[in-house]
Amino acid sequence: MVYRPKGRRFYLVEFRYHGKRIFKRTKVTHIDDARAIENAIRTELERGNYGILKPKPPPSLAGFLKGDFLPFIESRFRQSKPNSEIYYQRGAKMLLASPLASTALDAITDREAGQFIAAHPNWKAAYVNKALRCLRRSLNLAHEWGKLNRKPKITLAKGERQRDRVLSREEAHTYLAACPQPWKDAATVILGTGLRPGECCTLRWEHILLGEDNGLLQIAEGKSKAARRILPMVPNVLNVMRARHRAQGRPAKGWVFPSKSKSGHLGWWGYLDQHKRALASLAKAHKADPSLPTVTRFEPYCLRHSALTWISPHTDPFTLAKIAGHSSIAMTMKYIHPEAEAVERAFKKMAEGIPTK
Repeated sequence: MVYRPKGRRFYLVEFRYHGKRIFKRTKVTHIDDARAIENAIRTELERGNYGILKPKPPPSLAGFLKGDFLPFIESRFRQSKPNSEIYYQRGAKMLLASPLASTALDAITDREAGQFIAAHPNWKAAYVNKALRCLRRSLNLAHEWGKLNRKPKITLAKGERQRDRVLSREEAHTYLAACPQPWKDAATVILGTGLRPGECCTLRWEHILLGEDNGLLQIAEGKSKAARRILPMVPNVLNVMRARHRAQGRPAKGWVFPSKSKSGHLGWWGYLDQHKRALASLAKAHKADPSLPTVTRFEPYCLRHSALTWISPHTDPFTLAKIAGHSSIAMTMKYIHPEAEAVERAFKKMAEGIPTK
């Protein structure tokens, strides 16, 4: 049998020979070429050449990155997520410049990852982890594609700035007041919906419904099936969307947050710069007048974390997962921070239903 799994580029060959399952991965993209390979394998087996079934030795990390991983990343993210493509390309460049590049895939373990961390003591944890995440993703793909018979664990470097800080309502209000446009509007949308920054920046008017008293926005594409969802707009978000729609001439299609960037919409570098400017202006004003409020430095992704944390007390974890676009409830649990009073209320409600003698 010759087939190509959904989402894969190359065909696979699978059949039974004398009761034994024969499974081979080809490197061809046309079904006729794959069938020719299947016939060649069957012919060699009939001739007694069982060496054809012996797996080839795994390639080096450099060989796999250049020949398989980077082409896959380019085809997967070039159009839909250019920032993700750049992220993995930079991680791969760091790996290719290290001693890991010449190491065989099956010889890479968490020990080698630890040595990579130790070899760069002056690098920031986030910079080191960019390479390690690339390494982890490439090894997982190598296992998925049959080039590795195991999926090694890769531990990231400690000390990376986390994105799980929750802003107070007062901090959010102060921060938004200092934000320049268009990031001010984008940040308002994130705080009102819990969207990922990338999801917010790539919103299109084709997926926005503006009613008289309410509105809906649709995430048409995402990192998983669960990420594709429809969310209602709270008043703040609805007001922002209406104002942008009027300012842009009430378009029926196009980017909600257009820019002069290559992608045509507000991107990571653009909103990161405006985010830093907002925090810097708050810090400068507070230094000049300590009575003025300020906001401690945080990552833009914390806006999403804050929004989902604000929503969590008003719904159950499964509904929150749908709002967040999570495919795993374990990820959603990071946004639920039950307080002592909430725990006490839960036990009181349970006790009310227990009969007493």
